Amino acid sequence: MSEHVQDTLIGRAVVGGVAEGEALVTRDRISGWGGVDPQTGTIIETRHELVGQSFAGKVLVFPGAKGSSGWSGIFHAARLMGTAPAAMLFNEMTTKMALGAVVTHAPAITDFDHDPLTCIRTGDWVRVDADRGVVQVLRRANMQTSTT
Repeated sequence: MSEHVQDTLIGRAVVGGVAEGEALVTRDRISGWGGVDPQTGTIIETRHELVGQSFAGKVLVFPGAKGSSGWSGIFHAARLMGTAPAAMLFNEMTTKMALGAVVTHAPAITDFDHDPLTCIRTGDWVRVDADRGVVQVLRRANMQTSTT
């Protein structure tokens, strides 16, 4: 299957490193404590649009964190259990989000030149080079793409 770069985003690294994987995109902020099962990396918050889906090994694209300071503890536990995201791309930098990104040890980027929530769709293949602050969005040739 051939691939081609559909879009490139430039941002600011929060945690360095390089990773790639399938994107999991949500416009909802993610709650750690009570919102995520760290054993599976599954969103368990009943009103969340991704309820029942796991971010384990995926590139998580989301606005940012919500809830208590327990957020970082849940994402740290997910890392220890091998269910953390491969990378995190987010719009809203807070101390809670920064700490969560650091303890997850996954490449993380924010402050983008284009909104990742409009440029990346769930299922896209995403290459994250947080060392350079570059995100490449790829679509497989046989995937249906839109021009919007």
